Amino acid sequence: MNVIFLGPPGAGKGTQAVRVCERLGIPQISTGDILRKAIKNQTPTGLAAKSYIDKGELVPDSVVIDIVKERLAQPDCANGYVLDGFPRTVFQAEALAEFATIDAVIDIEVSDEKLIDRLSGRRVCGTCGATSHVSVITGDTCDKCGGTWIQRDDDKAETVLSRLKVYHAQTAPLISFYTEKGLLRRIDGTQPVDVCLNEILSTLGVA
Repeated sequence: MNVIFLGPPGAGKGTQAVRVCERLGIPQISTGDILRKAIKNQTPTGLAAKSYIDKGELVPDSVVIDIVKERLAQPDCANGYVLDGFPRTVFQAEALAEFATIDAVIDIEVSDEKLIDRLSGRRVCGTCGATSHVSVITGDTCDKCGGTWIQRDDDKAETVLSRLKVYHAQTAPLISFYTEKGLLRRIDGTQPVDVCLNEILSTLGVA
């Protein structure tokens, strides 16, 4: 089964993608991960991507698409995969359709208000990298290692709002694109993690 996960920053799509992959025994394909791996392995498209990154430029669609195509052709994708972070635009979705058949698109929905609260309240331990939320943190230090809780720049309210604006601008057309194809499945991302997972598995017909 070939599945795409959509969802704004902080919606929990990465967490759910990992759990669905574990349940189905298929790989999670993250564009960031495969980009780094292609560069490390010095594949032709990896080297092309590196040439842009080294100049501080965004990797163009054509290179990202080639890297995804390379990854999906590998043996471990033969029985299915979950795409997390790709496609981001209709152009990428149209290109993907030329070399892959998608069975379902899971859109994890959470309101901007809840996402801003969720992300701006997130804290990360500066020592061990553990994450928590101000609503449950009881002290100034990490329970696991005693390190100091910090707020990442990406999690500051104004940055979160900016990230959400970019997401909505890019993804609204993508949601329409997959809705018209009858592939979109909407999931309430405010539910408990296990409830959300069961709903995703059910809508995929594998619960």
